[in-house]
Amino acid sequence: MVDVMRTLLILRHAKSSRDDPSLDDHDRPLNKRGERDSVAMGRLVREEKLVPDIIISSTAARARMTIQKMAKACRYTGDIRYSARLYPGATADYVKELRKVAPKNERVMIVGHNPGLEEFLTRLTGTPEHLCAGALARLQLPVNDWKKFTARTKAQLIRIYEPRGI
Repeated sequence: MVDVMRTLLILRHAKSSRDDPSLDDHDRPLNKRGERDSVAMGRLVREEKLVPDIIISSTAARARMTIQKMAKACRYTGDIRYSARLYPGATADYVKELRKVAPKNERVMIVGHNPGLEEFLTRLTGTPEHLCAGALARLQLPVNDWKKFTARTKAQLIRIYEPRGI
């Protein structure tokens, strides 16, 4: 029996720049639109009362920039844990990182990249969903403890927020 439902917030990094072809993919920063969208999504997270207890992010520059701007805009003051495993990230990688989360954390945000994030979201919900750059999916999970979370956990998709819709 599940006493406490967990909330998982899946965030795809915002729009990145391709202006400097000499940069490795991992090192590409956000473009101006990506910066604006990250701030706007941060305000949305605050307004919707979705500020997470902990954030886990890819180490890629665009993911780091996205979450740093979003965290500031939503007034997040908790820990941001960076994981190289989430670049590029597959379902098994997201599951491994989430299983490390302490039980006290009821709302967790994970930040990564497509196609891995969409595959992870589809696996959890059973329905194919699209995550555009900067999109945030809000899911409800029937687990008491993150250690019990698996790729077979069936989540309820509450909503997908897109930057262009806010």
